[in-house]
Amino acid sequence: MGVKTTKMVIENYQFGSITIDGEVHQSDVIIYPDKIDAKWWRKEGHSLVPEDIVEVIKRKPAVLIVGCGATGCLKISEETAEYIKDKGIKLIAQNTAEAVQTYNQFAKKNQRVIAALHLTC
Repeated sequence: MGVKTTKMVIENYQFGSITIDGEVHQSDVIIYPDKIDAKWWRKEGHSLVPEDIVEVIKRKPAVLIVGCGATGCLKISEETAEYIKDKGIKLIAQNTAEAVQTYNQFAKKNQRVIAALHLTC
């Protein structure tokens, strides 16, 4: 039996805060099909490196959406982008407000999608 798919819906995002299925989070999150990692932080702060997304890769999503912050401060290294691509996962990197909209579109279509969202800068 595969990973349970549920429709996690992002109801609201504003700088430093996100509401997912009625629950407010005030730290960076990874939204999996069946859970939320509400204590996600990166090894190198504002850089996304492969070690930051080990669990994401294990889940084998079709799409990984990265919310790079309100102003795009979170950077994805070339190494990380290649690592994601080599695993057959489509990477979409956007400012977090856009990433929220993109995530909701994929989730409504029951796509195998995971979102890693930086909520501030």
